[in-house]
Amino acid sequence: MARTDPQIPIRLPRDAKDWIKAEVERNGSSQNSEIVRAVRERMDRVTSNRKARG
Repeated sequence: MARTDPQIPIRLPRDAKDWIKAEVERNGSSQNSEIVRAVRERMDRVTSNRKARG
């Protein structure tokens, strides 16, 4: 990802923010990369489910 990629402001509940912070520390990554990873995992699940249904 580049700094020229679209950006969106996001509000998160405290527990979600705390979870992301813990993942960042555990994985040695950035908050942005953890959020992108989570969204992409969800995208993959939804796409797989749709394909399985036919």
